[in-house]
Amino acid sequence: MASEGILLGMGNPLLDISSVVDDEFLQKYDLKLNNAILAEEKHLPMYDEMAKKYNNVEYIAGGATQNSIRVAQWMLQIPGATSYMGCIGKDKFGDEMKKNSKLAGVNVHYYEDESAPTGTCAVCVVGGERSLVANLSAANCYKSEHLKRPENWALVEKAKYFYIAGFFLTVSPDSIQLVAEHAAANDKIFMMNLSAPFICEFFKDAQDKVLPYMDFVFGNETEARTFSKVHGWETDNVEEIALKISRLPKASGTHKRITVITQGADPVVVAEDGKVKKFPVIRLPKEKLVDTNGAGDAFVGGFLSQLVQEKSIEDSVRAGCYAANVIIQRSGCTFPEKPDYN
Repeated sequence: MASEGILLGMGNPLLDISSVVDDEFLQKYDLKLNNAILAEEKHLPMYDEMAKKYNNVEYIAGGATQNSIRVAQWMLQIPGATSYMGCIGKDKFGDEMKKNSKLAGVNVHYYEDESAPTGTCAVCVVGGERSLVANLSAANCYKSEHLKRPENWALVEKAKYFYIAGFFLTVSPDSIQLVAEHAAANDKIFMMNLSAPFICEFFKDAQDKVLPYMDFVFGNETEARTFSKVHGWETDNVEEIALKISRLPKASGTHKRITVITQGADPVVVAEDGKVKKFPVIRLPKEKLVDTNGAGDAFVGGFLSQLVQEKSIEDSVRAGCYAANVIIQRSGCTFPEKPDYN
Protein backbone atom coordinates (compact mmCIF):
# COMPACT_ATOMS: atom_id res chain seq x y z
CA MET A 1 0.00 0.00 0.00
CA ALA A 2 1.41 3.40 -0.97
CA SER A 3 1.63 5.83 1.95
CA GLU A 4 0.83 9.52 1.86
CA GLY A 5 3.50 11.61 0.08
CA ILE A 6 5.52 8.56 -1.01
CA LEU A 7 6.20 10.01 -4.48
CA LEU A 8 7.44 13.55 -5.14
CA GLY A 9 7.79 15.17 -8.55
CA MET A 10 9.42 18.49 -9.48
CA GLY A 11 9.17 20.14 -12.86
CA ASN A 12 7.74 22.77 -15.17
CA PRO A 13 3.97 23.11 -14.77
CA LEU A 14 2.59 24.20 -18.15
CA LEU A 15 -0.87 24.69 -19.53
CA ASP A 16 -1.16 22.67 -22.75
CA ILE A 17 -2.80 24.55 -25.60
CA SER A 18 -3.68 21.59 -27.78
CA SER A 19 -5.10 21.51 -31.28
CA VAL A 20 -5.14 19.47 -34.45
CA VAL A 21 -3.23 21.63 -36.95
CA ASP A 22 -2.00 21.04 -40.52
CA ASP A 23 1.37 20.48 -42.23
CA GLU A 24 1.39 24.09 -43.41
CA PHE A 25 1.27 25.27 -39.77
CA LEU A 26 4.18 22.94 -38.85
CA GLN A 27 6.23 24.27 -41.77
CA LYS A 28 5.45 27.90 -40.97
CA TYR A 29 6.90 27.51 -37.47
CA ASP A 30 9.62 25.02 -38.45
CA LEU A 31 8.24 22.18 -36.29
CA LYS A 32 8.90 18.44 -36.43
CA LEU A 33 6.45 15.80 -35.25
CA ASN A 34 7.45 13.65 -32.27
CA ASN A 35 9.70 16.45 -31.01
CA ALA A 36 9.73 18.89 -28.09
CA ILE A 37 11.45 22.28 -28.13
CA LEU A 38 11.59 25.54 -26.17
CA ALA A 39 9.85 28.48 -27.85
CA GLU A 40 12.04 31.06 -29.57
CA GLU A 41 11.01 34.54 -30.66
CA LYS A 42 9.69 33.18 -33.98
CA HIS A 43 7.31 30.80 -32.19
CA LEU A 44 5.60 33.33 -29.93
CA PRO A 45 2.77 34.29 -32.36
CA MET A 46 1.72 30.64 -32.73
CA TYR A 47 -0.14 30.48 -29.41
CA ASP A 48 -2.60 33.18 -30.45
CA GLU A 49 -2.78 31.85 -33.99
CA MET A 50 -3.78 28.40 -32.72
CA ALA A 51 -6.51 29.89 -30.56
CA LYS A 52 -7.89 31.95 -33.46
CA LYS A 53 -7.34 29.68 -36.46
CA TYR A 54 -8.42 26.29 -35.12
CA ASN A 55 -11.78 25.81 -33.48
CA ASN A 56 -10.83 22.62 -31.65
CA VAL A 57 -8.33 24.16 -29.21
CA GLU A 58 -8.28 22.61 -25.72
CA TYR A 59 -6.59 23.89 -22.55
CA ILE A 60 -5.27 21.04 -20.40
CA ALA A 61 -2.98 21.11 -17.33
CA GLY A 62 0.34 19.72 -18.51
CA GLY A 63 4.10 19.75 -18.11
CA ALA A 64 5.92 16.42 -18.34
CA THR A 65 6.57 15.72 -14.65
CA GLN A 66 3.16 17.01 -13.58
CA ASN A 67 1.52 14.69 -16.15
CA SER A 68 3.40 11.65 -14.79
CA ILE A 69 2.58 12.53 -11.18
CA ARG A 70 -1.11 13.06 -11.99
CA VAL A 71 -1.27 9.69 -13.79
CA ALA A 72 0.49 7.91 -10.90
CA GLN A 73 -1.98 9.53 -8.51
CA TRP A 74 -4.91 8.43 -10.71
CA MET A 75 -3.62 4.84 -10.82
CA LEU A 76 -3.02 4.75 -7.05
CA GLN A 77 -6.40 6.22 -6.03
CA ILE A 78 -4.94 7.09 -2.60
CA PRO A 79 -5.47 10.81 -1.89
CA GLY A 80 -2.19 12.67 -1.35
CA ALA A 81 0.04 9.69 -2.21
CA THR A 82 1.87 12.05 -4.58
CA SER A 83 3.27 15.58 -4.25
CA TYR A 84 4.53 18.06 -6.81
CA MET A 85 6.51 21.32 -6.93
CA GLY A 86 7.05 23.82 -9.73
CA CYS A 87 6.46 27.48 -10.52
CA ILE A 88 3.28 29.08 -11.86
CA GLY A 89 2.14 32.67 -12.33
CA LYS A 90 -0.51 34.51 -10.34
CA ASP A 91 -3.11 34.44 -13.11
CA LYS A 92 -6.17 32.57 -14.34
CA PHE A 93 -4.10 29.81 -15.97
CA GLY A 94 -2.30 29.34 -12.62
CA ASP A 95 -5.61 29.19 -10.74
CA GLU A 96 -6.87 26.64 -13.29
CA MET A 97 -3.74 24.55 -12.70
CA LYS A 98 -4.21 24.59 -8.91
CA LYS A 99 -7.84 23.55 -9.26
CA ASN A 100 -6.96 20.75 -11.70
CA SER A 101 -4.23 19.34 -9.50
CA LYS A 102 -6.31 19.39 -6.32
CA LEU A 103 -9.12 17.59 -8.16
CA ALA A 104 -6.59 14.99 -9.29
CA GLY A 105 -5.63 14.38 -5.62
CA VAL A 106 -2.03 15.59 -5.98
CA ASN A 107 -0.59 17.58 -3.07
CA VAL A 108 0.82 20.58 -4.98
CA HIS A 109 3.17 23.14 -3.47
CA TYR A 110 3.54 25.68 -6.28
CA TYR A 111 5.93 28.58 -6.11
CA GLU A 112 3.86 31.51 -7.39
CA ASP A 113 5.77 34.13 -9.33
CA GLU A 114 4.47 37.71 -9.23
CA SER A 115 5.99 38.89 -12.49
CA ALA A 116 5.72 36.10 -15.10
CA PRO A 117 2.58 34.46 -16.52
CA THR A 118 1.96 30.72 -16.10
CA GLY A 119 3.91 28.75 -18.71
CA THR A 120 2.20 27.30 -21.76
CA CYS A 121 2.95 24.51 -24.20
CA ALA A 122 1.61 24.43 -27.75
CA VAL A 123 0.63 20.87 -28.63
CA CYS A 124 0.38 20.69 -32.42
CA VAL A 125 -1.26 17.46 -33.54
CA VAL A 126 -1.11 16.07 -37.08
CA GLY A 127 -2.30 12.51 -37.77
CA GLY A 128 -2.25 11.65 -34.06
CA GLU A 129 1.45 12.57 -33.70
CA ARG A 130 2.40 15.62 -31.67
CA SER A 131 4.96 18.43 -31.74
CA LEU A 132 5.52 20.38 -28.50
CA VAL A 133 6.64 24.00 -28.16
CA ALA A 134 7.03 25.16 -24.56
CA ASN A 135 6.98 28.80 -23.52
CA LEU A 136 8.17 28.34 -19.93
CA SER A 137 7.49 31.87 -18.60
CA ALA A 138 6.81 31.42 -14.86
CA ALA A 139 7.94 27.76 -14.92
CA ASN A 140 11.43 29.11 -15.64
CA CYS A 141 11.42 31.11 -12.38
CA TYR A 142 11.56 28.21 -9.91
CA LYS A 143 14.19 28.79 -7.22
CA SER A 144 15.79 26.34 -4.81
CA GLU A 145 14.89 28.80 -2.00
CA HIS A 146 11.29 27.58 -2.40
CA LEU A 147 12.42 23.96 -2.08
CA LYS A 148 14.39 24.76 1.08
CA ARG A 149 11.41 26.27 2.92
CA PRO A 150 10.53 23.93 5.82
CA GLU A 151 6.98 23.23 4.59
CA ASN A 152 8.35 22.18 1.16
CA TRP A 153 11.48 20.35 2.28
CA ALA A 154 9.10 18.32 4.51
CA LEU A 155 7.72 16.81 1.27
CA VAL A 156 11.26 15.72 0.34
CA GLU A 157 11.80 14.18 3.78
CA LYS A 158 8.50 12.32 3.56
CA ALA A 159 8.93 10.94 0.02
CA LYS A 160 10.71 7.68 -0.73
CA TYR A 161 10.64 8.06 -4.52
CA PHE A 162 11.55 11.12 -6.61
CA TYR A 163 10.79 11.73 -10.26
CA ILE A 164 11.99 14.74 -12.28
CA ALA A 165 11.76 15.15 -16.05
CA GLY A 166 14.94 16.27 -17.84
CA PHE A 167 13.16 19.50 -18.80
CA PHE A 168 13.73 20.80 -15.25
CA LEU A 169 17.50 20.80 -15.92
CA THR A 170 16.98 24.02 -17.92
CA VAL A 171 15.34 25.69 -14.90
CA SER A 172 16.80 24.66 -11.54
CA PRO A 173 19.70 22.18 -11.64
CA ASP A 174 20.58 23.16 -8.04
CA SER A 175 17.12 22.00 -6.84
CA ILE A 176 17.63 18.69 -8.67
CA GLN A 177 21.06 18.29 -7.05
CA LEU A 178 19.64 18.87 -3.55
CA VAL A 179 16.98 16.19 -4.03
CA ALA A 180 19.40 13.77 -5.73
CA GLU A 181 21.93 14.05 -2.87
CA HIS A 182 19.16 13.62 -0.28
CA ALA A 183 17.97 10.45 -2.06
CA ALA A 184 21.49 8.98 -2.22
CA ALA A 185 22.18 9.77 1.45
CA ASN A 186 18.88 8.28 2.62
CA ASP A 187 18.57 5.12 0.51
CA LYS A 188 15.70 6.54 -1.54
CA ILE A 189 14.97 6.11 -5.23
CA PHE A 190 15.83 9.01 -7.57
CA MET A 191 14.57 8.93 -11.17
CA MET A 192 14.81 11.16 -14.21
CA ASN A 193 13.77 11.23 -17.85
CA LEU A 194 15.93 12.10 -20.87
CA SER A 195 12.81 14.06 -21.96
CA ALA A 196 13.89 15.49 -25.34
CA PRO A 197 16.78 15.41 -27.81
CA PHE A 198 17.62 19.08 -27.08
CA ILE A 199 18.13 18.27 -23.37
CA CYS A 200 20.62 15.52 -24.23
CA GLU A 201 22.40 17.83 -26.70
CA PHE A 202 22.40 21.30 -25.17
CA PHE A 203 22.13 20.47 -21.46
CA LYS A 204 24.56 17.55 -21.57
CA ASP A 205 26.81 18.87 -18.77
CA ALA A 206 23.89 19.45 -16.39
CA GLN A 207 22.48 16.02 -17.27
CA ASP A 208 25.86 14.29 -16.84
CA LYS A 209 26.34 15.91 -13.43
CA VAL A 210 23.14 14.41 -12.03
CA LEU A 211 23.32 11.08 -13.92
CA PRO A 212 25.32 9.29 -11.19
CA TYR A 213 22.36 9.81 -8.84
CA MET A 214 19.75 8.34 -11.19
CA ASP A 215 18.46 4.93 -10.10
CA PHE A 216 16.03 4.84 -13.03
CA VAL A 217 16.48 6.55 -16.38
CA PHE A 218 13.41 6.82 -18.62
CA GLY A 219 13.29 7.98 -22.22
CA ASN A 220 12.12 7.17 -25.73
CA GLU A 221 14.07 5.78 -28.69
CA THR A 222 14.80 9.20 -30.28
CA GLU A 223 16.16 10.61 -27.01
CA ALA A 224 18.22 7.46 -26.37
CA ARG A 225 19.83 7.72 -29.83
CA THR A 226 20.60 11.42 -29.30
CA PHE A 227 22.13 10.58 -25.89
CA SER A 228 24.29 7.95 -27.57
CA LYS A 229 25.41 10.38 -30.28
CA VAL A 230 26.43 13.19 -27.88
CA HIS A 231 28.35 10.68 -25.75
CA GLY A 232 30.23 9.45 -28.83
CA TRP A 233 28.95 5.88 -28.54
CA GLU A 234 28.47 5.39 -32.28
CA THR A 235 25.50 3.06 -31.95
CA ASP A 236 21.84 3.52 -32.83
CA ASN A 237 20.84 0.21 -31.27
CA VAL A 238 18.36 1.09 -28.50
CA GLU A 239 19.04 -2.10 -26.50
CA GLU A 240 22.78 -1.44 -26.55
CA ILE A 241 22.26 2.21 -25.55
CA ALA A 242 19.93 1.23 -22.67
CA LEU A 243 22.59 -1.18 -21.37
CA LYS A 244 25.34 1.42 -21.64
CA ILE A 245 23.25 3.99 -19.73
CA SER A 246 22.53 1.44 -16.99
CA ARG A 247 26.29 0.81 -16.62
CA LEU A 248 27.36 4.46 -16.24
CA PRO A 249 28.93 5.24 -12.82
CA LYS A 250 26.65 5.63 -9.79
CA ALA A 251 26.95 8.01 -6.84
CA SER A 252 25.83 5.39 -4.35
CA GLY A 253 26.09 1.64 -4.48
CA THR A 254 22.77 1.05 -2.72
CA HIS A 255 20.66 0.74 -5.86
CA LYS A 256 21.60 -0.47 -9.33
CA ARG A 257 20.53 1.68 -12.27
CA ILE A 258 17.67 0.50 -14.47
CA THR A 259 17.08 2.05 -17.90
CA VAL A 260 13.57 2.02 -19.38
CA ILE A 261 13.18 3.10 -23.02
CA THR A 262 9.82 3.26 -24.79
CA GLN A 263 9.58 3.00 -28.58
CA GLY A 264 6.05 4.05 -29.50
CA ALA A 265 4.22 0.95 -30.76
CA ASP A 266 7.39 -1.18 -30.51
CA PRO A 267 8.37 -3.08 -27.34
CA VAL A 268 9.59 -1.30 -24.19
CA VAL A 269 13.29 -1.94 -23.58
CA VAL A 270 14.45 -2.46 -19.97
CA ALA A 271 18.15 -2.79 -19.13
CA GLU A 272 19.25 -3.98 -15.68
CA ASP A 273 22.01 -6.18 -14.28
CA GLY A 274 23.74 -6.28 -17.68
CA LYS A 275 20.70 -7.81 -19.38
CA VAL A 276 17.98 -6.45 -21.64
CA LYS A 277 14.33 -7.45 -21.51
CA LYS A 278 11.68 -6.37 -23.99
CA PHE A 279 7.99 -5.96 -23.18
CA PRO A 280 5.34 -5.63 -25.89
CA VAL A 281 2.95 -2.68 -25.67
CA ILE A 282 -0.84 -2.93 -26.01
CA ARG A 283 -1.72 -2.71 -29.70
CA LEU A 284 -4.18 0.00 -30.68
CA PRO A 285 -5.98 0.22 -34.02
CA LYS A 286 -4.98 3.46 -35.81
CA GLU A 287 -8.57 4.72 -35.85
CA LYS A 288 -8.66 4.71 -32.03
CA LEU A 289 -5.57 6.92 -31.72
CA VAL A 290 -6.54 10.47 -30.75
CA ASP A 291 -3.06 11.89 -30.04
CA THR A 292 0.26 10.78 -28.59
CA ASN A 293 0.59 13.87 -26.37
CA GLY A 294 1.42 12.69 -22.85
CA ALA A 295 1.92 9.04 -23.84
CA GLY A 296 5.48 8.87 -22.50
CA ASP A 297 4.51 10.81 -19.37
CA ALA A 298 1.56 8.47 -18.79
CA PHE A 299 3.80 5.43 -19.23
CA VAL A 300 6.09 6.75 -16.48
CA GLY A 301 3.08 7.56 -14.27
CA GLY A 302 1.67 4.05 -14.60
CA PHE A 303 5.13 2.56 -14.00
CA LEU A 304 5.68 4.65 -10.85
CA SER A 305 2.25 3.73 -9.45
CA GLN A 306 3.41 0.11 -9.15
CA LEU A 307 7.06 0.80 -8.30
CA VAL A 308 6.08 2.79 -5.19
CA GLN A 309 4.07 -0.25 -4.08
CA GLU A 310 7.24 -2.33 -4.48
CA LYS A 311 5.81 -4.34 -7.37
CA SER A 312 8.13 -5.99 -9.91
CA ILE A 313 9.61 -4.21 -12.94
CA GLU A 314 7.40 -6.40 -15.12
CA ASP A 315 4.25 -5.26 -13.26
CA SER A 316 5.45 -1.66 -13.45
CA VAL A 317 5.97 -1.84 -17.23
CA ARG A 318 2.55 -3.46 -17.66
CA ALA A 319 0.87 -0.63 -15.72
CA GLY A 320 2.87 1.91 -17.72
CA CYS A 321 1.64 0.41 -20.98
CA TYR A 322 -1.94 0.40 -19.67
CA ALA A 323 -1.80 4.09 -18.72
CA ALA A 324 -0.21 5.11 -22.04
CA ASN A 325 -2.88 3.14 -23.91
CA VAL A 326 -5.64 5.03 -22.07
CA ILE A 327 -4.07 8.44 -22.68
CA ILE A 328 -3.49 8.07 -26.44
CA GLN A 329 -7.20 7.41 -26.91
CA ARG A 330 -7.99 10.82 -25.39
CA SER A 331 -6.94 14.40 -26.08
CA GLY A 332 -3.86 15.42 -24.09
CA CYS A 333 -2.84 13.80 -20.82
CA THR A 334 -6.38 13.24 -19.51
CA PHE A 335 -8.05 10.15 -18.10
CA PRO A 336 -11.44 8.78 -17.02
CA GLU A 337 -12.52 9.08 -13.39
CA LYS A 338 -11.16 5.69 -12.30
CA PRO A 339 -8.60 3.32 -13.83
CA ASP A 340 -9.80 -0.03 -15.03
CA TYR A 341 -6.53 -1.78 -14.23
CA ASN A 342 -5.90 -5.00 -12.38
